[in-house]
Amino acid sequence: MEPCVPRECELDPDNTGFIAVENFTSLVEHHELQLDPSKLDMLLALVQSNEEGQVCYQELIELMSSKRSSSFRRAIANGRRTLQREILLDETGLGLYKRFVRYVAYEILPCETDRRWYFHQNRLCPPPVFIAIVTIVQIIVFMCYGIMLNKWVLQTYQPDFMKSPLVYHPGHRAQVWRFFSYMFMHVGLEQLGFNALLQLMIGVPLEMVHGILRISLLYMAGVLAGSLTVSITDMRAPVVGGSGGVYALCSAHLANVVMNWAGMRCPYKLLRMILALVCMSSEVGRAVWLRFSPPLPSSGPQPSFMAHLSGAVVGISMGLLILRSYEESLQKQCSWWVIIFSFITFLLFAIFWNIFAYELLGVQIPPPP
Repeated sequence: MEPCVPRECELDPDNTGFIAVENFTSLVEHHELQLDPSKLDMLLALVQSNEEGQVCYQELIELMSSKRSSSFRRAIANGRRTLQREILLDETGLGLYKRFVRYVAYEILPCETDRRWYFHQNRLCPPPVFIAIVTIVQIIVFMCYGIMLNKWVLQTYQPDFMKSPLVYHPGHRAQVWRFFSYMFMHVGLEQLGFNALLQLMIGVPLEMVHGILRISLLYMAGVLAGSLTVSITDMRAPVVGGSGGVYALCSAHLANVVMNWAGMRCPYKLLRMILALVCMSSEVGRAVWLRFSPPLPSSGPQPSFMAHLSGAVVGISMGLLILRSYEESLQKQCSWWVIIFSFITFLLFAIFWNIFAYELLGVQIPPPP
């Protein structure tokens, strides 16, 4: 239920758009506002951050509605009043789920104010279902082809595997869905296990904090960028695996941790950072080896590794901005529109490239299976 906010005429009789400190103090003392501790602390900090002792009425409404603007966050960060309440790690008597929420807050968010805000605002609905559904579908598809081919590693060497309508193949560029559906196919158990583990360990906490819309946008942008980049830079190669989306999530999270190193409170962060970079580099190295030195004879080029790299670029650009804009409107940020414009420009270039470049350059595409 939304908390009841007194009418504007009661708090701002002169219709200035601001609430004086005296009126705000009276509001806190004489009205039963359904505010959690983090909201109350932030409101008090917001009032005392203004040299004139005023708080914008619209900021009050947005806070009561669980919204925050960038100006609100700057006011809190620059305010004279420090938030007095204990940090989340000192909270006691928490249930299993709330302890997990606290763990996620410290894994993902670099600021104690944001962590407390997320902790008090978190609800089970809507649950983080996008990454979970994608992972389940990937496992089901892999199991189906594994049973059908009776092969669980290096499945791309089987002609029947490459005949799948889900695999991206340059000979089937006109079938637009393949630029997305390839994320459900995997070379073998090792690639599926690596991708599933990373997207569950990193993607689910990110989705819990930043929401299904933003994280699904980032993941799918990495997937689309992966196939389009391959169609431009490795024109004869097919693509399989969800590595474009996985690397978009991982690189965005790692870049966010590095840029907010002092504020991040996740345990063993340096060791975990090194381990993640080693694993991601090893996976790229394995993909390069399979592309240029296939261990078994094959009827055509093996899947490209460029999707990994393009996914990482999407994560460092678009993903980093998303993760740094917790509870802020992306539409009001100029840098967001610059990134969107750049991505759309790349998309249009890739479309024209796929329509005209193959014929103009005389690329010898291996016959589609």
